[in-house]
Amino acid sequence: MGLNLEQKQAVVAEVSAQVAQAQAIVLAEYRSMQVGDMTELRRKARNSGVYLRVLKNTLARRAVADTPFAGLSEKMVGPLAYGISSDPVAVAKVLHEFAKGNDKFVIKAGAMPNVMMSPREVGDLARLPSRDELIAMLMGTMQAPIAKFVRTLNEVPGRFVRTVAAVHDQKQKQAA
Repeated sequence: MGLNLEQKQAVVAEVSAQVAQAQAIVLAEYRSMQVGDMTELRRKARNSGVYLRVLKNTLARRAVADTPFAGLSEKMVGPLAYGISSDPVAVAKVLHEFAKGNDKFVIKAGAMPNVMMSPREVGDLARLPSRDELIAMLMGTMQAPIAKFVRTLNEVPGRFVRTVAAVHDQKQKQAA
């Protein structure tokens, strides 16, 4: 049973809102996949903040028209799942990892604003550290000089105490 005009407009509006906030879109073909596998993929996508939707390609073309992702229109052929996210690495990671474990799920293309990506480039993007990992690395780099400075300052009284203890031990040996 098909969608009526109002329902199609609602779907296009919903997807257009996601595309407007997106930093990456990944297209993947899902021929002959089991329902359970697709449910698992949706759960992983939801946990990673990725909007995952199976759409009619004509509706998806309308949603990306006049956006930086318009170049994807020519790749929209066949049964496709659309992964959309404001974190480009998250969408690439979720779909790429799932494709590695499921041979019926094949990444067809990807895009970042005004940049089209091949399936290989989507895989390369998936291997990058996530946003949270990058923030953790940055924080560690920023904290390292401060931590070293604090350890250095703490070493001065520690060395003084060890010197006084050594002098004290030496005087006790001489007195004995």
